[in-house]
Amino acid sequence: MCTTDDWPTASGREHYRPDSFAADGFVHLSTPGQVELPANRLFHGRDDVLLLVLDPDLLDAPLRWEPGVPTDPAAMRFPHLYGPIPVCAVRRAVPYRRGADGRFGTPRL
Repeated sequence: MCTTDDWPTASGREHYRPDSFAADGFVHLSTPGQVELPANRLFHGRDDVLLLVLDPDLLDAPLRWEPGVPTDPAAMRFPHLYGPIPVCAVRRAVPYRRGADGRFGTPRL
C-alpha cells in the first residue's frame, strides 16, 4: 500500500522504498485477505490509498512470512520483503476505497 501522492514519484524509479523500510529493514506486504488489517491501522480515515499488486516472481530480495503486530491474529503470518520493491514487480496500482462503515475491507482484485 501507498498513497496516491507517493506512487507517481516511486513508479519513476527502479525500486520503491516505503518510509517504514529504513526503520524496519523490510517492506511490510500483505495478501488480499490480510490487507484490511494494516490498512485500517495505518490509513484510517484516508481516501488516497493505493494497493500495489505485485508479481512475486519479480521480487529480488528475500521474502519471509512472519507475525504481524500483537493485535493481529496469532496464527497469521505476513509477507515481509527484505529489500525494496522492484517497480517492475508492480503489476497494478489499484485505488483502495473504504466501505460505507468507513473501514477498509477485503479488496476485489
